Amino acid sequence: MTRTSPNTTSTFFQELGAVGNNKWTRGVQGSCRFDIVGFGSRYLRLDDGKLTLTESMDAADTTIQGDVADFDLVVRGESNLLTAYLQGKFRCMGSLALLYVVQRLFPPPPLAQKNKPLPQHPDVTPQVTPAETEATPPLPTQTVSMINGSTFVISDLRGDIDASPTDTQGLFSWDTRFLSRWKLTINDLAPRALAIDDLQYHSLQFFLVPTTGTVYVDSTLSVIRTRTIGHGFREQVRILNHANEEVDLDLCIEVGVDFADIFEVKDALQKKGHYSQHIEQQRLVLNYQRERFVRETWIECTSPASIEPDRLHFAVHIDPHEEWSTNLDVIAANTGVEKYTISYEGNARDALKNNLDSWVETAPRLWCEWPELERIYHQSLVDLAALRLYLKSLPGEALPAAGLPWFMAVFGRDSLITSFQALPFVPELAVTTLRALAYRQGCYMDDFRDEEPGKIIHESRFGEMTTFEERPHSPYYGSADATPLFLILLDEVERWTGNTALVKQLEWNARAALIWIDLYGNLDKDGYVGYNRRNKETGLENQCWKDSWNSILFSDGTNSRLPRKLCEIQGYVYDAKRRCARLAREIWHDPSFAERLEKEAADLKHRFNRDFWLEQKGHFALAIDGDGRKVDTLTSNIGHLLWSGIVDDDKIESCVRHLMSERLFSGWGIRTMATGEGGYNPISYHNGTVWPHDNSLIAYGLARNGYRQEATQVATGILQAATYFKYRLPEAFAGYERKKTEYPVQYPTACSPQAWATGAPLLLLRTVLGLEPIGDHLLVSPHMPEEMGWLMLLNIPGRWGKRDAFGRGQSDGPLLKNIMQSN
Repeated sequence: MTRTSPNTTSTFFQELGAVGNNKWTRGVQGSCRFDIVGFGSRYLRLDDGKLTLTESMDAADTTIQGDVADFDLVVRGESNLLTAYLQGKFRCMGSLALLYVVQRLFPPPPLAQKNKPLPQHPDVTPQVTPAETEATPPLPTQTVSMINGSTFVISDLRGDIDASPTDTQGLFSWDTRFLSRWKLTINDLAPRALAIDDLQYHSLQFFLVPTTGTVYVDSTLSVIRTRTIGHGFREQVRILNHANEEVDLDLCIEVGVDFADIFEVKDALQKKGHYSQHIEQQRLVLNYQRERFVRETWIECTSPASIEPDRLHFAVHIDPHEEWSTNLDVIAANTGVEKYTISYEGNARDALKNNLDSWVETAPRLWCEWPELERIYHQSLVDLAALRLYLKSLPGEALPAAGLPWFMAVFGRDSLITSFQALPFVPELAVTTLRALAYRQGCYMDDFRDEEPGKIIHESRFGEMTTFEERPHSPYYGSADATPLFLILLDEVERWTGNTALVKQLEWNARAALIWIDLYGNLDKDGYVGYNRRNKETGLENQCWKDSWNSILFSDGTNSRLPRKLCEIQGYVYDAKRRCARLAREIWHDPSFAERLEKEAADLKHRFNRDFWLEQKGHFALAIDGDGRKVDTLTSNIGHLLWSGIVDDDKIESCVRHLMSERLFSGWGIRTMATGEGGYNPISYHNGTVWPHDNSLIAYGLARNGYRQEATQVATGILQAATYFKYRLPEAFAGYERKKTEYPVQYPTACSPQAWATGAPLLLLRTVLGLEPIGDHLLVSPHMPEEMGWLMLLNIPGRWGKRDAFGRGQSDGPLLKNIMQSN
């Protein structure tokens, strides 16, 4: 469709009915009903790029309702359809995926859209986001969490929530904090924590006793708080009287809600809306409203209570050796979009547990002579289950959210890499990730969102700041590597599963991604993909996986300049083109396209090895910056080049030598930056820490290039580190030398669980077992340390059906033995 800017809704539909086809709806089938007050109804059918507009239809997959005045703003390009939906100006019923697709039919925003400033706050640094924080905060209160999709709860060890403006405690859902205070007292005293049952990600139990005023626990009462998550959570409070006398108690729950956007929590920004509250029988309703953006928290109780705007009082009487209990439901109600209700009929805790049990039982079974590996593997499966994000756009399907607490959202890069890591174990995550990201693929030139046609999204948010375009995340496209990673995963899914239908369905999306690489990603028209944020105010400065503002430094510690062309992104592009050449030849039946892609990949490899190589240092430059200078810092990024296959044979050994040197390899894993570099700091987010996902890709790349002993050494260090984190690898840990600290030190604000850290043990398992799909067969070629003993992985799914893999450790020298024995 020619992208014009119609003056009215009527003009828009006249033009839409005359178009007949739209390339950005290729591969999509569905129907949409527009109910527009002041205009009428129209029905649109989408069929693989063909558009049919009618005035009647039996049923529609999606219904969009709104007022003609608001619709006029959208059809003129003055308002974004998705943003207007989040603001409450439109309602969407049915498939939300079609809302993303239909948005492509409307005129784009102005090419040079004005960037909207952050809310006034003296301490805000515009380019810094939660992922980029370098300052080390005070040691936080020890917390526990539970998760269900985008909804999660973080509390202290008593089960209480008492969040400061920058604290991550609370009940969060869809990027908003729906509960910031939830404190239980008995007779005005907070009980003491005895123990916690936190073995399930979806529920918690807190065992408490009232305080006695002494160091002794000699209470005649026990308190048990049992919490189960849903669209909020249900908490059962039980008080057991162990005495021979009856007891009367004043049980109080203090409540408070700040309705903070997840970005506001990080930056301590001021709210712009209005708070209110009211009481409906046994329900306390806490409300926040800004224009038509409305969020509510409903608190309901099953026992009679005295309800005030900031607390609930229960007059509790318990006979000797009896108990008292009540249920409290805390409901996150996104009334600006749709009203949620919560139901715990039956045993919700059992239902969630059964879902988890089924997930774990469906995955391959692992046994190992080193029992810690079994625990690490089980924890990875459990954490992947916890991080599943179920989308309204794809009912019943889930993709991995990036991590708790900051990134419980759709993330292009993180979801793609996690899906790649987990593919041999839970392939369904990869299929959903590809489909979800294809629905959100860029089609406009939108400076505010860093969007370009064919580009894969970086992040999608639903909070207040996104809604009012104070942040560009609805969705945001500030990622230069997600697009080639999308293509890599598409090919890998077909290699493992034989799902040619998916490859055919997403052919248009893949071709659009390849066009983005050659046209929009190729900023300087030199054949290299780079990035330079279009959104100068609130966009990400670095649009690679090391996305903190100071992660691309020269060896003297000075910062490089935009635009930047990162070395590993060129490797991803090389791999993507080679993989798409195979898909074009074998599935899309386009041999000329395949030949072109192969030639482009070969040319890229030749130029890259010439232009990025630092002859005097014997490794590749981290990047080429906006001044054409080679960023000469030694970093872990060169390991990603081994994964992609872009390194010439005569340069591989030198890269391996650097990766395994004491400057990069800490004994636990490979650091993000080598010691001795000007920007090195063992507790800097991207300039010296060890990232498990980074190491898993590097280990896989080492093995791919024949350096299997080195790959095993990296895998052993990372897996050993996991045993110090209760078998759950954090997002990052400090780059201290192993022999100095004797145990790995977690980075202070690391996400945990975090998706690609959770996926790291799975890719490491694939690496040490040498699992590779070869046609319709699974190749198993193990190379494991002797101390790991034997390993069995049964029922590995793929195009071959189910296969088993067996391996036994081999002696690879004293270093691996020392690593194993040191624990």
